[in-house]
Amino acid sequence: MKKELPKGKRLQPGPAGNVVMATVVGDDGRPNIITLGMYMPISLDPPLVCIGVAPRRYSHSLLEENGEFVVNTPSIDLENEMHYCGVKSGRDVDKWKETGLTPIPSLKVKPPRIEECFSHLECRVVQSHTCGDHTLFVGEVVATTVDEGVMKGESLDVLAARPIVQKNHVYFTVTDEK
Repeated sequence: MKKELPKGKRLQPGPAGNVVMATVVGDDGRPNIITLGMYMPISLDPPLVCIGVAPRRYSHSLLEENGEFVVNTPSIDLENEMHYCGVKSGRDVDKWKETGLTPIPSLKVKPPRIEECFSHLECRVVQSHTCGDHTLFVGEVVATTVDEGVMKGESLDVLAARPIVQKNHVYFTVTDEK
């Protein structure tokens, strides 16, 4: 027997999704971190990624102010810090101080990269679209950096990187166990 769920309730069938931590900065120069499950590469040429941010989030206004963000990819070792940055607001706390994460200068945009993350996509917003209760910010990737230890030739070694994936707010990583 099938059960109908209330509007807005979804079970997210299919594979788990990557979790990223975006860094943004406002006009005051103070950087913030937001954890995002709504992240997707959408074009190779030009290189574009999309992030979804609810307008009520502090980072939404910072994105509108400066139009730049960095997609930082954490390993499972950063699960606690990643979760903290997703449940606390930068309006109320300094997430850098509270988590001990280290901001490092980006190569081409104002928001800093997170040193402890294994990869970084520096982006400039080229489009935004209101989609229901979120805004999709499309960013052109203007610089990419990655820790050498997670690369196999020119490809990411996901077993070495151990990215965080989530399913219904339960966090996992990849493994070669069967």
